Amino acid sequence: MDYSHDDAGLAQQPIGYWSWAAHKATVTHIRGALAEHGLTQPRWWVLNQLIDADEQGRARTEVVATLRGYLDIGDGLAPEIDTLLDQALITEDDDGRLRITDEGRALRTRAAARTRRVSAEIHRDIPDEEYVRALKVLQRMIRNVGGDAWHQ
Repeated sequence: MDYSHDDAGLAQQPIGYWSWAAHKATVTHIRGALAEHGLTQPRWWVLNQLIDADEQGRARTEVVATLRGYLDIGDGLAPEIDTLLDQALITEDDDGRLRITDEGRALRTRAAARTRRVSAEIHRDIPDEEYVRALKVLQRMIRNVGGDAWHQ
């Protein structure tokens, strides 16, 4: 494997740049795969929140509260949910409870197969122990600067 620097040089590299570069490359790759199925990443997250919901579905407010912090989506989730409603991939009742439709379930199944392949592409040639070690180091760095290193 060719790296940008030798070990001594890598130890001096800025984590801000490399974490940003990793984020940009992986998220762009994931979003491209989801776009093959006509999905944005936030719409994918919503479908995932509803896929295992019982017949009562989930309250829109609960879905929004759960996803609000995902990649800083914040208040941008409402139009994504509305698009899924317009596409008849989910429904919403008068009480604001969301449910996935059969069409939405089928799309989510197809997209899930693609995201599994994406994950395999991202993890190619990286043993689990190295991946876990990298995440633990990143979590320590996040905590070192007062950030929240917990994710669902």
